[in-house]
Order: sequence, then structure tokens, then C-alpha cells
Amino acid sequence: MIEPVTETMIEAGIDGAVGRITLNAPQSHNALDRAAMRDLAGLLADWAGREDLRALVLTGRGRSFCAGASLGEVGAADWSDNPLTRLCDAIEEFPVPVLAGLNGGVYGGGVEVALACDFRVGVEGMRAFVPPARLGIHYEPAGIARALDRLGAQATRRMFLLAETFEAEALRAMGFLDHLVAPEALDARLAEMTGVLTGLAPLAVRGMKRTIVELSRGSLDAEAARSRIAACFASTDHAEGLAAQRDRRPPVFTGR
Repeated sequence: MIEPVTETMIEAGIDGAVGRITLNAPQSHNALDRAAMRDLAGLLADWAGREDLRALVLTGRGRSFCAGASLGEVGAADWSDNPLTRLCDAIEEFPVPVLAGLNGGVYGGGVEVALACDFRVGVEGMRAFVPPARLGIHYEPAGIARALDRLGAQATRRMFLLAETFEAEALRAMGFLDHLVAPEALDARLAEMTGVLTGLAPLAVRGMKRTIVELSRGSLDAEAARSRIAACFASTDHAEGLAAQRDRRPPVFTGR
């Protein structure tokens, strides 16, 4: 069931092992003010402790996925402690895979929000651009680093230095999109992907996601990674996976 989290633009709900968060301010292209950023980061912190979750979908309503920070606050607020960076870190560090359902255009900090997710599914006709160079703004280094990690150096230069607008096919070609579908097929593709994720071994998926995040930041905790590996080998899910393969049946994983 989807319900408002607060009086802000965020709607959220959990269905079985899949969480879903929807940005619901289509009149402003789902731009995020500081309150919405804090509320969303707080929700992610609350859900991070839920062992029943195996996937999370982040999407929007209307013609845009997210327009990033509200322009009314960009020049008026102190961004030394950047709430958008903290939000994107919370998405990136969320224990289970996060799927961005890009229902439309992705602009400014919304591009970073999408890049913080593990997978991105876009729709035909969407586009994306990051406009700080058009506005005399230096983008936050953490966001540029995120783009470098996901897209590579040259695509990042085009995105930030040229403030280039990328159409849907270009976004797929550059690796920004994992899948590109017709708008009416977005929910079905997301359901297909979350269906795959909910059928995999949670300890292995969670552990490898943590390792991927640490490696991408150059901060791997090798001892913790070894502990995660050992825990997976010792788990009942590992035994179940081997048994299911031997018996030629789908495994039933419990996260234990």
C-alpha cells in the first residue's frame, strides 16, 4: 500500500519483499526541497534495518522523474552540508539493490539521484541534463565522482562541462540506462527485475552490494568482506542453493 510519508512529496509503501518510493510533485517535475531530501533520507534510514526487504524501487509521478534540488533554494540556502549528497549516499548505501524507474525527464541533481541507484530503467522519449554550468554553479564533487564511476570520464565531461542534453537512446548507449522501454511497460519491467532479485539469496546480494560500493569508493574493508564471504558459505541459503541445483528446482532462500 502506498501512503504519504509526511506532508511532503514522498509516498512510500512495502509489498512483500519490495519497497516502493514515489516522488509525487509533478507540477514541479518532482524537484526536491531540503525538507523532502531529509524526509527521504530518513525513510531510507528507517527501512535499512528491515531484513524482509530484498529490493527497492524509486520512481516519480508525471512527466519527470526528478528535477533535482528546488531552484528556489539553490541560491538561497547554505549547501556546505549538502543534503542532496547525503540523500544520494543513503540511496547508494541502502542494503538491498535500488531500482530507479525513470518515468520521464531527469534533470540536475535528479541525475545524481538516478546514478546513486543500482539499476536504471528509462522510458522512450525521456531526456536528461545537468545544468549547473548554465547557471554559474560548481556541482558538488561527490556527485561528479558518482558520474565518473558510473559513466566514465568523457561522458561526465559532456554532462557537466558542456551541460549537454542526452536523449533516451544516447542515455542507453552511454550506460546511464540499463533498460529502455515504452512508458506503459515501465512497471512491468521493474516488476520483472524485482522478481529476479526477490528470488536470489539475500545474504549474498546484500554482501556483494556492500563490497561493490566499497570498491567503487576505494575503501574496501577487506576483513569485513571476508566475514561476509564466510557467512554466505556457512548459511542455510548456500546449502539450499546447492540442493536446489542438484534437485533441479527453484531455491527457496530465507536470508539465513
